[in-house]
Amino acid sequence: MPVYILQVAVPSPLRKCLAYLPPKNCSMAQLIPGIRIQVPLRNRQVIGVLTALTQQTDYALDKLKTATALIDDKPLIPLSLMQLINWGSVYYQWPIGDAFSTALPALFRQGKPAVLATLKHWQLTESGWQIVPEELTRAPLQAKALKLLREQPTGLTKTVLHQAEIGSNILRSLLNKDWIKEVVVKPTRINQSLMPKQEKLALNPAQQQAVAEISAQLKQAKTFLLDGVTGSGKTEIYLQVIAEVIKHGQQALILVPEINLTPQTVERFRARFNIETVVLHSNLTDNQRLTAWLQAQTGAAPIVIGTRSAIFTPLAKPGIIIVDEEHDASFKQQDSFRYCARDLAVMRGKLENIPVVLGSATPCLESLNNALKGRYQHLTLPERAGNAKPPTFRALDLRGQVMQEGLSGTLLTVMEKHLKAGNQVLVFLNRRGYAPVLICHHCGWIAGCKHCSAHLTLHQNFLQCHHCASQQPIYRQCPSCQQTKLIPVGIGTQRIEKILETRFPKAGVLRIDRDSTRRKNAMETILHQINSQQKRILIGTQMLAKGHHFPHVTLVAILDTDAGLFSSDFRASEHLAQLLMQVAGRAGRAEKPGEVLLQTYHPEHPLLQILLTIGYLPFAKHALQERQMAQLPPFSHLALLRAEAMNQEMLQRFMQEICNFVLQQQLPIQLQGPVIAPLERKAGHYRMQLLFHALQRQTLNAGLKQIISHVEQHKASKKIRWSVDVDPINLF
Repeated sequence: MPVYILQVAVPSPLRKCLAYLPPKNCSMAQLIPGIRIQVPLRNRQVIGVLTALTQQTDYALDKLKTATALIDDKPLIPLSLMQLINWGSVYYQWPIGDAFSTALPALFRQGKPAVLATLKHWQLTESGWQIVPEELTRAPLQAKALKLLREQPTGLTKTVLHQAEIGSNILRSLLNKDWIKEVVVKPTRINQSLMPKQEKLALNPAQQQAVAEISAQLKQAKTFLLDGVTGSGKTEIYLQVIAEVIKHGQQALILVPEINLTPQTVERFRARFNIETVVLHSNLTDNQRLTAWLQAQTGAAPIVIGTRSAIFTPLAKPGIIIVDEEHDASFKQQDSFRYCARDLAVMRGKLENIPVVLGSATPCLESLNNALKGRYQHLTLPERAGNAKPPTFRALDLRGQVMQEGLSGTLLTVMEKHLKAGNQVLVFLNRRGYAPVLICHHCGWIAGCKHCSAHLTLHQNFLQCHHCASQQPIYRQCPSCQQTKLIPVGIGTQRIEKILETRFPKAGVLRIDRDSTRRKNAMETILHQINSQQKRILIGTQMLAKGHHFPHVTLVAILDTDAGLFSSDFRASEHLAQLLMQVAGRAGRAEKPGEVLLQTYHPEHPLLQILLTIGYLPFAKHALQERQMAQLPPFSHLALLRAEAMNQEMLQRFMQEICNFVLQQQLPIQLQGPVIAPLERKAGHYRMQLLFHALQRQTLNAGLKQIISHVEQHKASKKIRWSVDVDPINLF
């Protein structure tokens, strides 16, 4: 009998699968690629994924270790998803075992059985059906729970109710009143008879064409770029196309860039469809993530909504993948396995033979170039949906103006006009905290981080480094000259909040940034306050620029427009244009007309002039021409090697030796660097980077393979943290 060798992807820095003999008393029928398997690795037991069976190995059979045990009796990861992970490992030059580990929920990496237990659903009792939710005015969350359960006669899981802000205490209260009961429900595959519970909206001609084009190619590997201005109704197109997917008994995977967008997206989908919709993001507990993952894998959940890691979620009957706000940099993983979820989605569509829809009001230049070259089908939505009109733009020239803590007199006057009309105002500032720095008025000393070459950000009650997260009390006197006059310089969201509370005391001010949304369900509470108009001045950072629908906002004010106009990063103008247009898109999304004011010291800047006069698409086409002339992506390809070490001299020698290797081997790759990283020191480590540039993807990949092999054999590689980032988003 032939001896079969198991190829197992184990979580380790190794860039190949390891070979093992099958476990004792194991039949060949059990050895199916995609199952998890426990194997010995050095002096410990680890969980790996069986990727293949072979009859050949580079090692003598008596040198191979025997696998300890099989964990699954059927594949946990389907073949198409295994192909995607393998492709991603090669493309992003990342160890195969770590790539597979990234794709699995934490509990599966620990060996937990892949069994979707019978689900416990909460349902209304006969008494509960008699209660009118609208009459429970003094118990709004109980009313909300009863209303949700009325819409779902088969009941809802505790996880789904918790995601809707219905906590365990609310459920206990309803249970004690005999208004709800807990029942056991066995998960089922997609029920094709489950029809939408909410009528679809009327579409304009451009929306109708988009729905028709996508729906006609549902069972084909086709990528669509849905390029629609903000407020053009892209979500309604998603909903109507997904309705067709569900009619065919298939599933839809929707990727969003931020956790904070999922509550709003989920609410839209649950309002439309009378079916299970699960959510996958990093704020879930391990058990919640495991349950949602298995519901998707077994087909019990027809709709899966998640952030970038959800691209690795297996689907029993995949039907479509939608990437909303596809331009967003959040789809690129910035540490560990540095994949781009948008690009993996396109590849997964090919492997699954299903369509992929990339939606954005400001497509990234790579996607736009693919559409213009005919690789993607370009669907455009040039007008806002319904009766909404595009906002008017105006650049406020700050030169010579009297400023009040970053707010011009003209802006304050316009804000007052919109507030008096009963509307909401969104003030955008790309800095959180109270002020960027604390400075000594006497000697000029600036509070800096002890572990990083960065200044500390002043918050109301403490100083914090936004790079290593270290905190310390606010200085009462200058450590350099012992003077006590320490002043904040620069403006953050917390400082603007205080200023506007004083200037408009009756309007109600709401700050939305990383600091104010840390608490569980904080974003849901904030969105409720916004949509109910409890607060009429909204202060936010980038998280407010992404897809939110605020029907009562009629004025958007962008305070620090100039921040990205003069960056040395070649992508800076693209990112600034996307940010400005996305933020501006929050204004005038309903019946009320919107206005956008951009504070700037450079109103004549070409980028601003193009955006304000003819829009994003002409800017993007012009930027593509510039990129082509300069041989920059998407007309060439980049990879960035980052390295850091406690010893600065050792780090410099290490990076220089890599350069010498590339030159000695005469690899057809251009080098830029090595250079000190923009943040030279972080958490006590010195940092450097080296950029690789090639005109052809194959050239870059082949060169990187040789470089990585050389680096791994370098004697200093064990003492230096290093990584390779293919298609880097942030160079500076």
